[in-house]
Amino acid sequence: MNIEAYPVTLPDGRTFSAQGDETLLDAAQRQGIVFNYSCRTGRCSSCRGRVITGSTTAQQTETGLTEADRQQGFILTCVRQALGPVQLEISDLGNISMPETRTVPCRILSLNPLAPDVLQVVLRLPPTATVDFIPGQYIDIIGPAGLRRSYSIANAPRADRSIELHIREVNGGAMSQYWFHTAKVNDLLRLRGPLGTFFVREQADKDLVFLATGTGIAPIKAILEGLSTLQAEAQPRSVSVYWGGRYERDLYWTPNQFQNVRFIPVLSRGEATWADARGHVQDILLNERPILENVHVYACGSEAMIASARSQLLKAGLTSSQFHSDAFVASSSVSA
Repeated sequence: MNIEAYPVTLPDGRTFSAQGDETLLDAAQRQGIVFNYSCRTGRCSSCRGRVITGSTTAQQTETGLTEADRQQGFILTCVRQALGPVQLEISDLGNISMPETRTVPCRILSLNPLAPDVLQVVLRLPPTATVDFIPGQYIDIIGPAGLRRSYSIANAPRADRSIELHIREVNGGAMSQYWFHTAKVNDLLRLRGPLGTFFVREQADKDLVFLATGTGIAPIKAILEGLSTLQAEAQPRSVSVYWGGRYERDLYWTPNQFQNVRFIPVLSRGEATWADARGHVQDILLNERPILENVHVYACGSEAMIASARSQLLKAGLTSSQFHSDAFVASSSVSA
């Protein structure tokens, strides 16, 4: 049975072909065009684009869109299929070369608690396997009974090729039950990756602002490690990290090892002895009244924080191309 394919035209005149049984995101990637993306399930808004002409259909509910988005013609390309020729308004990553996504075996090298509900897991790859990645990307872990969950890589590439994850315990979560109660060193798992487009594109002489909540600090830690290896001419002009938690015990890491990184820890329910910032990371940033012309914001963590940060920063004058995000959406029961 032949599946009809339809042309999709981008703002610069380039076109790619989308088959009727694949998403616009997958079709673009298959032909070397990479849109921003994160969850691939319609729950965040990283892959948002606007249909200028043509019709598409959603494979599943686009919870990452607001009603105003829908009225303006926005769609999420990770769950949309073309019904005919489409003209799409969307940005892509240009000439950035994306590492190959692979599925490889791995074993647990170490398990260490970072906080009462956060576990550091370090994975080792077999000698014959390599997973290249850009700091900030994530992987899927395929565990017992085929359970699959996504986790950001918490380190830049290492000589020993190990991969560090920061995993938060989810009450009643099947994968959490494994990580926090069953997992042991040398367990055999599989990983698929790298995935996602949450990584720094333009950093030379830019003011980089990182906003994180919870384990959203993991990819930012990886990015900071990667930035620290760059030559002086490729370094950003400034780096600020705003990391939010409820209580002091939630802030289990500091970027003290990195020079010239301004760190602003923020608590929403801090103890009376807490002397630093209180509230939400996006509000603390905006209260400082930053000059946004040269700023690029990278936000990772809860959907609520990212939605609020994006809305407030765009109103304050940040352009949409200066805001990058990776929302940690609730896991669905996905099996491999």
